[in-house]
Amino acid sequence: MIEEICIKAKAAAFEMGKLSAEAKNAALCRMANALEANVEKILAANKLDVEAAKAKGLKSSLLDRLALDQKKIQNMAKELREVASLTDPIGTVLATWMRPNGLIISQVRVPMGVVGVIYESRPNVTSDSAGICIKSGNAVILRGGSDALNSNVAIGEVLRGALAETGVPADAIQIVNSPDRKVAEELMGMRQYIDVLVPRGGADLINTVVEKSRIPVIETGTGNCHVYVEEDADLEKATPIVINAKVQRPGVCNAAEKLVVHSKIAKSYLPVIIAELRKNGVEVRGDEVTRKIVPDVKAASEQDWYTEYLDLIIGVKVVGSLDEAIAHINKYGTHHSDSIITRDFAKATRFLKEVDSAAVYWNASTRFTDGNQFGLGAEIGISTQKLHARGPMSIQHLTTTKYVVVGDGQIRK
Repeated sequence: MIEEICIKAKAAAFEMGKLSAEAKNAALCRMANALEANVEKILAANKLDVEAAKAKGLKSSLLDRLALDQKKIQNMAKELREVASLTDPIGTVLATWMRPNGLIISQVRVPMGVVGVIYESRPNVTSDSAGICIKSGNAVILRGGSDALNSNVAIGEVLRGALAETGVPADAIQIVNSPDRKVAEELMGMRQYIDVLVPRGGADLINTVVEKSRIPVIETGTGNCHVYVEEDADLEKATPIVINAKVQRPGVCNAAEKLVVHSKIAKSYLPVIIAELRKNGVEVRGDEVTRKIVPDVKAASEQDWYTEYLDLIIGVKVVGSLDEAIAHINKYGTHHSDSIITRDFAKATRFLKEVDSAAVYWNASTRFTDGNQFGLGAEIGISTQKLHARGPMSIQHLTTTKYVVVGDGQIRK
């Protein structure tokens, strides 16, 4: 089954590379229209997944990622239209120069080819990834998690049906409809067909793909994100930022998992912010200093500082300096998204420069690390590696380059 899917995707990728921007944009708009026209079909499939997940005891923050409603589907369609409105990266000339022998050399953006995406229980990833791959001239093979199998298959069928009415081959979108892990491992071995593999999900999924894949992997990272409140922070800004970063959607990778507070404001600020967190249902785990100030806080273990909770839990650390805050974040974080709250330009500049993360913030919530929020359209993932792409990945990150060399009879001597 997997090889057959891969063969179809490879053939479709060849055709995708020939398409005009207008053809791809028209297809994306049809895909958006099809999502809106098939809301009931998609919601019915999603209901099956949500009911099964509840029966298995999936925690509420992960149910939030799985569950769809009409508004979320409309947003999926909106993001497809936004991707269609972006400038087509394919054919962009990055640089051109002439050699002394008269050769004219240009570096030009071209599609990757076939992109494989292995992901967990977020059905919107099916639509987002398909849209980004179509726009960037690629074919895509989508293997979602078992929790969202019915939703992913329904969305995939709708999107493929929309392509059947355009010049874009329907086989440019392939959905793996088996939840079997052996099927996923087989997919990871299809190096002769798939050009790049993108894992999206928790640490276990990402590590498994990195360790077992024979295909080059763009590693999307887990989000052990931090908000650091400096001694001179505007606390009227700090508190809403912390609450937003932790509470708005605790099950996503750009949610804050740790709060770091300067010791000079800890006695006055920790009781306030911990009370606000608790009002929002957040369990607080703290270091020794935090627990001396707010005694009923649960003790944080060493493992807590490394943990991405994806839940209404936060770890609190008190530090004596900006240096200590930066060192703590670089040691325990996952190089995803980290924020400093301060009035001091010099401190902010140091934090932004020295924290080794894909996205760093000054006086803003980490929740903005998102392709759509960055103006990139939808995203296929947030890369925390340092090769090829880092941060939210959109259409330009699913391209490679080729050198186009124009001569007039030159031979090498």
